Amino acid sequence: MVVTVIDLGELRDGAPPRPARRRPRAAGRPFRSLVVLLVALVTLAAAAPPARPAARTLAGSPAAVAFVSGDRVYVVQPPDPQLGVGRQLVAYRAGSGPPRTLWRTLLPGAGTATAVWEQDGTVLLVGRTGDDSVYETVGFDARTGRVSWSQPGVGFPAGEALLMQVPEVTGRQPIRRVAVSDGRTLWSAPGTPDDVELSFGPSGVDRLVYLPAAGETAVYDAVSGARLVARDLRPGDLPTRQRTLLAARMLLVIGDAGSSVTGYDLDTLQRRWTAALPLVGYAERCGNLLCASKQTGGMWALDPATGAVRWTDDRWAGTLAAAGGRFLVTTGVAPDTGSGTALAVVEEATGRLVADLGVWEVVQQDEFDGRLFGVRRIRNSRLLLVELDPAGARPEVREVLVGAVGDCRMGAKLVVCRHTNGGFGLWRLP
Repeated sequence: MVVTVIDLGELRDGAPPRPARRRPRAAGRPFRSLVVLLVALVTLAAAAPPARPAARTLAGSPAAVAFVSGDRVYVVQPPDPQLGVGRQLVAYRAGSGPPRTLWRTLLPGAGTATAVWEQDGTVLLVGRTGDDSVYETVGFDARTGRVSWSQPGVGFPAGEALLMQVPEVTGRQPIRRVAVSDGRTLWSAPGTPDDVELSFGPSGVDRLVYLPAAGETAVYDAVSGARLVARDLRPGDLPTRQRTLLAARMLLVIGDAGSSVTGYDLDTLQRRWTAALPLVGYAERCGNLLCASKQTGGMWALDPATGAVRWTDDRWAGTLAAAGGRFLVTTGVAPDTGSGTALAVVEEATGRLVADLGVWEVVQQDEFDGRLFGVRRIRNSRLLLVELDPAGARPEVREVLVGAVGDCRMGAKLVVCRHTNGGFGLWRLP
């Protein structure tokens, strides 16, 4: 199943949403410098399939942004004052032949798009308006491009509907579940909480966690809006807002001094464990373990049931994928040359290094089907596209993209990259 995933960050005071994540989280982390082995480059180039130029190209100015959804590509084109044309959303269908323009729709005012995807016959666009602190979600008829509805806030996929959250910098408002087709409110969460965490499952948001400065922490079902459990996690303590993370179906509460982490079961809010983990910056499920990244670099691999540390390594900054008893990990410092992320494969059970993969640019994914891809620049305006599968311990070459110059995105079927002609090149995944 193909799932569209948006990561727009935690909507808190002073922290507007981050740009759309396309899985996984590689951007924004520090990266470690590694020597890129020339032998690996030669081997990969020799194993590559015949170079294939983009048989299909799409128009787009340098400031345009392209998004992939199924067999469609959506290009958000900024206004062109010289031509007297405003901001536009252009829909293309990418069949076996040249891409076909389906429709183009004028977008109101200025702004930037952070995510575009199609869901149940509606195209959804999330982005900033002219004011960088103000977000809106717009629904379009997927057949005609006609605007169906528009609302302030960020819409997150949540099963067959959307969960609408307004960043607190624009005034705290209740969270709402809205219909994709017309934006009507299906239910509204009670109150305007000080802090909310969103828990994501295979179909998008599945839980809301209300985290007040004092009183009961509550967990709500994102589909029905029903309160599932509520518990005061700090009875008798002074009101304070604590740092929290959601991972592996747990609520992780960072201690006041930043030296410990307490894990609570997300369905019952019963405490599972407390572990001495100083300066935790981020946590996520990784295979059968829980991986926690340090703010100062390095990571722990924990038993999610007990919090026991299975292994720790200061070289790794986080995991991108897990398969076959191995992790694909990023390293802690930016590479010395070029752009990209230094990657390695390690054993899940021990953290032992299996393979150093060198530096790759991890391709942003607008749809995620379990596969992970990277690109690396080679000669004559070409990109080498590889699948990054930790189980195989080496990149598997998928395509040589002729005319591609970077800034790639992909879905389950299509890859779109900036092209030497100034627009976008379009390739179908082999």
